[in-house]
Amino acid sequence: LFDGIYPFYSQQRKAAVFDISTIIIIAVFLTLACSFLLIIPGIRGRARLYWTLRVLLSLFVGVAIVVVQFTGDWETGWVQANTSYKSFSHVQVNADIGLHIGLAGLNITLRGNPVNQINETINYNEHFPWNFGADYDRSYSEGLEKGLPSPILYVAEKFSRQSPCAVHSQYRMAGHYASAMLWVAFCTWIISNILFSMPVLIYGGYMLLVTGAFMIFSLLSFSTVRNSPMCLIQIGTRTLHVAYGGSFWLMLAIGLLCFVVGITTVAMHHLNLDLLKTFFDLREDKAEEYQEMPEVFINPHFVNKG
Repeated sequence: LFDGIYPFYSQQRKAAVFDISTIIIIAVFLTLACSFLLIIPGIRGRARLYWTLRVLLSLFVGVAIVVVQFTGDWETGWVQANTSYKSFSHVQVNADIGLHIGLAGLNITLRGNPVNQINETINYNEHFPWNFGADYDRSYSEGLEKGLPSPILYVAEKFSRQSPCAVHSQYRMAGHYASAMLWVAFCTWIISNILFSMPVLIYGGYMLLVTGAFMIFSLLSFSTVRNSPMCLIQIGTRTLHVAYGGSFWLMLAIGLLCFVVGITTVAMHHLNLDLLKTFFDLREDKAEEYQEMPEVFINPHFVNKG
């Protein structure tokens, strides 16, 4: 050691707590929500409640569509095992090994039980990208050069191009098409909001149905990776299994929500259009539309002349 640091390796990296892209996206949408809450007192009557419900629900759908592009929990798995820590060493450590698969790559987490073992802090979270423009094998080679712990390299090797598991191209293509469909869903979400602000509510409902459809298509695209058998990830005497994570189920729930809201909007357009316009604050005030003039002033000069 040289002043507490390995002379041939970079300083040990700590596990990431938050993803920067996710924080930026959430901050932007929170700013929009707070801006709306500042002007909501200017809306009178029941329309205030309707506006609050519509805007907050719409912003939630929009932020979810964008955030899941950068999350790493479309598939997740955890296992606790006794495993070797470094290559060419028989030292065993007890640790939690986590695998988090996203659309653009995977994260491998290694956390010791306890964190401080064999005079080291065992707390890693390494990212290996496979999106277009990124080189997964290069990231794996850099991990070898940095001397990452053996469990991380072992799991990462399962998803490399040279691995006999042959799942790299499947995950890469599935994540690419799922991401593309979600961006289309985001565009249709914007169009639906524009249509809902105009007196063409039924087309806004149709566009919301299209938004939900593209969300479901993205889930179907990602789920195609399950068509091929997954290699066993054996760590010590335990096996690491993965299952659909929070982002997958969140997209499924929001997609179904878009279907429900879209179908309800279309049905209300045919069954009770006045109630639908009232909810979207587009109903004309009939009292003002048909209000008659209380007094009529006539110039007597023109009356006598006539």
